[in-house]
Amino acid sequence: MKTLKYFLSLCIVLLVASCKTNDTKVDVTLLQLNDVYEISALEGGKVGGMARVKTVYNTLIKENPDTYILMAGDFLNPSLLGTLKYQGERIGGKQMIEVMNALPTKLATFGNHEFDLKYPDLQKRLNESTFDWVSANAKHKVNDSINLFYKVQNNQKTPLSETYVLDVNQKNKEFKIGFLSLTIDSNKKDYVNYEDKFTSAERVYKGLKSQSDIVLGFTHLTKKNDREFLKLFPEIPLVMGGHEHTNMLLTEGTSHIAKADANAKSVYVHRLQFDTKTKKTTITSTLVYLDSTVVQNPEILKIVNKWQAIQDAQLKGVIKNPEAVVYRTQMPLDGRDTPIRSVQTNLGKIIAQSMFVASKIPADCAFVNGGSIRIDDALSGDITGIDIFRVLPFGGSVYEIDIKGTLLKQVLDYGKNAAGTGAYLQRYNANFENGEWFVNGKKIVADKTYHIALSDFLMKGFDIPMLKPSNPLVLNIYKPIETDTTDIRADIRKTVISFLKTIK
Repeated sequence: MKTLKYFLSLCIVLLVASCKTNDTKVDVTLLQLNDVYEISALEGGKVGGMARVKTVYNTLIKENPDTYILMAGDFLNPSLLGTLKYQGERIGGKQMIEVMNALPTKLATFGNHEFDLKYPDLQKRLNESTFDWVSANAKHKVNDSINLFYKVQNNQKTPLSETYVLDVNQKNKEFKIGFLSLTIDSNKKDYVNYEDKFTSAERVYKGLKSQSDIVLGFTHLTKKNDREFLKLFPEIPLVMGGHEHTNMLLTEGTSHIAKADANAKSVYVHRLQFDTKTKKTTITSTLVYLDSTVVQNPEILKIVNKWQAIQDAQLKGVIKNPEAVVYRTQMPLDGRDTPIRSVQTNLGKIIAQSMFVASKIPADCAFVNGGSIRIDDALSGDITGIDIFRVLPFGGSVYEIDIKGTLLKQVLDYGKNAAGTGAYLQRYNANFENGEWFVNGKKIVADKTYHIALSDFLMKGFDIPMLKPSNPLVLNIYKPIETDTTDIRADIRKTVISFLKTIK
């Protein structure tokens, strides 16, 4: 009996001691998303989808009420739904804002694709959002005036923040988390001014640090840029980033860079514990896959289904019989982000081949940048017009160009070496074998002129820098007339649909 009393007394002492120890601790959970274009689940409903994000959030908030959802850029565009019109105006990310508000999202930063929107549409999305936005280097430019972007709600104009401080209070204990946010400057628009990302970071860091117990990176940059960022600020323990579309947890010194998979196929859960006595913070980062084992939250699913119905109805005004089957595949057509940006896939080959076949002048080869293929899914069984529009939501036309072999080799080399990015080229009739490029089964001849079919986007020099009209090795450019409804090259999606109908 004495032994039992002693054991119970010891347990009580240890429990009290433990409580006293934990009295100094504050716990915060951050749920990180990035690069989400589709609100619906993918792969036949088996993976991803914002309804699954809500389920994870609900589980985490039961564990810790101080749980917050963060979106590290690229969510307003592109998607098939976003390109359509509803109630007289372009949807342009309206569906994403409604879902993100409902989750609820705490904080977002700009990705490059937020600036795909025309400024009036972006302003509407900002006004509709109930969450906060932050960016140190992306500013609103009007003529020669540069200011912060802003929201207008209840007739009140509120500037967005260069930095952000999340103030958490638990049982009279306080923990302030500073967020330093940067956006890649790859999408040049006349209404956006990009301050040099590292210059802006250095400009705001000292002030943010003075207001915070810990500063975290919250970026939409390349992983190379994120590493450079941490070399400038090695005391920042974690960067929550986006842009690459593939999950990663990279180490730079004693710090880490975390990115989840695109389209909410996974999320990162970061658990922070701050000791108010020692002023030390520990961070545990866990990648959570949103597969079929995670049920879809009915509240969010209702919103998703509403927008899906709008998409189906509006698409009928764009193409005839969008639900009609145009092709039946025995093998899944792979449009998932990771392979489409890294290796040749059967879907990428079909798209390139469709441009090749559609050429008015017989083409030598054809290619399209992997980044324009946005479905992040594998298509199986019956393929419809809707599917192809989901594959290529940007649309655009098919160009034909005459270029010298020297430039063709440079372009193909650049596209091959860009594996892992949107600049990787999906090709047809251009093959790399034993260290050499072959077109039409023959090695490329430097002085020979080649006729190429390609997406109009590639001629802007964004993904392939040397491929632009000003290059003297680009001899001729042939463009379809966009208003010519008989020319399938005027819309790459119709080019692909037309080709698929011919495949036996």
